Amino acid sequence: MTGRQAARAVGTLGSVVLDCADPEQLAAFYQQVTGWPVTYRSESYVFIGEGPVRIGFQRVGGYRPPHWPEAGSRARLDFTVLELGPAVAALLAAGASRPEQQADGERGVTLLDPAGHPFCLAVPD
Repeated sequence: MTGRQAARAVGTLGSVVLDCADPEQLAAFYQQVTGWPVTYRSESYVFIGEGPVRIGFQRVGGYRPPHWPEAGSRARLDFTVLELGPAVAALLAAGASRPEQQADGERGVTLLDPAGHPFCLAVPD
């Protein structure tokens, strides 16, 4: 982004928030993914991360998880890892699941977090 483009920006990304039934549980899972500490906690929200972008988890009554790979109202977090095998094994042990349907490619894998949100792990280019 050039200086002129940045000058026209209205805002900056501060957080990505995932809906879920249990913010504490999902925050604990993503702490294992990122190593980030909890930086905010309330009855309805938990946020992790101290950098410019945080991940938040919002309690939603009657939460229904997205259904991978069906399209619809969902987003996905992508994480870069040095080695797929050990990262996948650690996150499966932490509560992730591996859906049968995978995106094409040998450099990445799609997993589902404990609340059913898809996320991807990929090795660097």
